[in-house]
Amino acid sequence: DERGRQATGWVNKLIWGDNKLILSSLKGGPMRRYIEEQGGIKLIYIDPPFDVGADFSTEIEIGDETVVKEPTALEEIAYRDTWGKGADSFIAMIYERLSLMKDLLADDGSIYVHCDYRVNAYIRLALDEIFGKDNFRNEIVWHYQGSWVEPSTYFPRRHNVILFYKKDKDNDFFHRDYEDDTEEQVNFKRWEEYIVDGKICADNMPEHDSRFSLYINKFIKKNNREPTGKDVVFEATGSVMGSVWYVKKVDPKSPENIHYPTQKPEALLERIIKASSNKGDLVADFFMGSGTTLAVAEKLGRKWIGSDLGKFAIHTTRKRMIGVQRELRGQGEQYRAFEVLNLGKYQRQHYIGIDLEGQDKRSQEYKKKNDDYLDLITKAYKCEKLEGDEKFHAKKGDTMVCIGPIDSYISKNYVEDVVANAKERDITKVDILGFEFVEMGLAREDAEKQGVHLSLKCIPQDVFDKRAVEKDQVNFYDVAYIEVDVQKQGDEVQVELTDFQCFYTQKNIDEISNKLKKGGSKIVIKDGAVIKITKDENDNFAREPLTTSWKDWIDYWAVDFDFGTKPEVIYEYQEEQGGDGTLEGEERRTKKIIERKTGNFIFENEWQSFRTKKDKHLDFAAKGDANNKPKQKIAIKVVDILGNDTMKVVEI
Repeated sequence: DERGRQATGWVNKLIWGDNKLILSSLKGGPMRRYIEEQGGIKLIYIDPPFDVGADFSTEIEIGDETVVKEPTALEEIAYRDTWGKGADSFIAMIYERLSLMKDLLADDGSIYVHCDYRVNAYIRLALDEIFGKDNFRNEIVWHYQGSWVEPSTYFPRRHNVILFYKKDKDNDFFHRDYEDDTEEQVNFKRWEEYIVDGKICADNMPEHDSRFSLYINKFIKKNNREPTGKDVVFEATGSVMGSVWYVKKVDPKSPENIHYPTQKPEALLERIIKASSNKGDLVADFFMGSGTTLAVAEKLGRKWIGSDLGKFAIHTTRKRMIGVQRELRGQGEQYRAFEVLNLGKYQRQHYIGIDLEGQDKRSQEYKKKNDDYLDLITKAYKCEKLEGDEKFHAKKGDTMVCIGPIDSYISKNYVEDVVANAKERDITKVDILGFEFVEMGLAREDAEKQGVHLSLKCIPQDVFDKRAVEKDQVNFYDVAYIEVDVQKQGDEVQVELTDFQCFYTQKNIDEISNKLKKGGSKIVIKDGAVIKITKDENDNFAREPLTTSWKDWIDYWAVDFDFGTKPEVIYEYQEEQGGDGTLEGEERRTKKIIERKTGNFIFENEWQSFRTKKDKHLDFAAKGDANNKPKQKIAIKVVDILGNDTMKVVEI
């Protein structure tokens, strides 16, 4: 924007979803062209889940206590069940993803794969096969001070391995690093006479100044520009960095510690990113976790793409990257905007096999596929499918069930239509299932006034994994509810968050209580309340609510003060005919990128407030600009402590 915070061109990408599908989309979709316009991906660093016994739950602080956020069924199956069939299934998973990553790398690109003793031998063989033995560069040993526990049957394990490969050995791009920080400062002032208008003019340079060109090249590589007389270059005098690195693990008291289970130190990623990329290059991490790769890339002036299957990881990284932006802004440095993306309905299409744009919705094939989709949802929701009812698709006890479309969100108009239909047919209880709900307003209250008890429930991504359905691990949560007060005064709009209700239940509270040992305690989530259960020495139970206010549930909230002005656009390839009007031969085929509006709009985080480990304060009132239109739509997005988001749109 006009303040200069956004470097022109590329917008960084934070993508939620299965990285196999994301990589396939980046490889074969229109974004491939945008990636190549940036010079391709110069560096990929990944730290895949290699711990067979890893616990993918997350601890969340509530006051002085912590509640464990259990992994979703999709996360549980994708990670832990990968190991259920042994190392073979892990290698199958990582092999196909590494193959896709290689395709996306620039010709002079590098990949660093972080692993430990459990899988380093397997991954080394896979990388040899995919990238070629000749493109192997290093087995880097990262060692650190580990636990003080001293095992009696083996040496303490205090290192991990990072495997470093090039895509093409003939395109060797690399920056050396040095063991210490001893450097000699070289000022270009002494060679200023050889620099004319920022260009090198060294025709009459004395022979003893021949090293000038080395300093020039070093400066250009680091800064992507020619030096002037005011610039300096630092020439390291220490010994060259080897393949054994001592880097401290993240200190629990360090400001960079965001208390994410698999967080790696920024110093480790800084060394890798500096070695195999320049400023302005594109860096990617497809198992990003807490976003350390992206945070370091942003601070070093690199562009980035990051993805993760866990929604909590996406939310953690979003907050972290906003923090980095604020830090850079405070230093007067530029930073890039980033967008939060997901495969959305296209990921849903992949699972159910419907090509929404490629089929006539009246066709028999489409109807069959859509019927399969309804079968899947009714099975996961444990309800009875109704045949021939166009409005209500199933029944659960005395409640009618309406299943929203696979290709769009549930709107206020959709809900009002369902309620009106229920009223005509004397139906008093309705559940509406959907992937996204927007502009809900007072939907529940309005329905109650008309004699219809309405429940709005989110269809989770887990539903598309048959194993999750078969294991009865799919939970449909009630849509959370936001209340706001909006005031317009002159050229300013104030939005105040006044209430938030959610209805999560994580596990059976009675079952957990019965398993407690004497003197034990457990924190659980039931009906939107975080409760601490304790059992004393006399087998007496006590339940203490830890969330005493709706405000305790808010982790992040943001406002778009002019929602509906930025249409969501999908970029697609369209095949064109050759010049002679035929499609004979691949060489005659060309592809152009077309833009297609989806009918939805982008939520722009114009203002946000969020909690961090260091600062738990949250502002509950936001101020923004009023527009000059007769009506102004304002969107409010809340992300709760479990990483789930809810959106509301109000009009003034």
